[in-house]
Amino acid sequence: MSAKIGEKAPNFGVSEWVQGAPTNFDQEKDHIVLLEVFQVNCPGCFMHAIPEAINIYSKYKDEGVCVLGLATAFEDFDKNTLDNLKMLAETGEVIGETKDALSSYGQLQEGNKLSFKIPFPLGMDNLTKTSGEISQEKIMEFIYPQIPEFDSQPEEYKNQIIERVKSYMKSKEYSAETFEKFALQGTPSTILVDRKGILRDVSFGQTGHVDAMIQKLLNEN
Repeated sequence: MSAKIGEKAPNFGVSEWVQGAPTNFDQEKDHIVLLEVFQVNCPGCFMHAIPEAINIYSKYKDEGVCVLGLATAFEDFDKNTLDNLKMLAETGEVIGETKDALSSYGQLQEGNKLSFKIPFPLGMDNLTKTSGEISQEKIMEFIYPQIPEFDSQPEEYKNQIIERVKSYMKSKEYSAETFEKFALQGTPSTILVDRKGILRDVSFGQTGHVDAMIQKLLNEN
């Protein structure tokens, strides 16, 4: 089941919670839920998105807003691992490009550790080893959310996109349930669900509009 804005949000995939109590969208009734989806090896996630999510958590935690963090992997499968997420949760230590970037900006403490603690629950997306033939149906399921007007494009353009998606899918060692179910475009991404469990927003990158959206949802009856 893939997610659609304005409809009931399907549960996100999680293989293990490394911090906080296990939960999911259907267990957070009467709460507004912000799910921050990141990769352990993603500098932008730690420089901007996670600090923003921490601010939202601090500001609204007593007003019925639940903030959750979910680590996923759509690349760098050797770094975006459960073990590295556990290390992050337990010690604050970061790895790879995240470490290099934060270090060059002087934002790490001794031992390559974050200068802040992530206070909300953290889980790992459900990763499945990919195998078998890549069907045309799978390719189209990937394309349509990204290019809704795909069918009306010139034939040559369509063929190029199909080939590009096919080679991208071949290069993927694992398939990540949440990443695909919500048709995410990359990390960081935010998924926002209202008190009634309806999916209200899915955004990629640094949007800066999450706070305003949460305020709007809080004002709804």
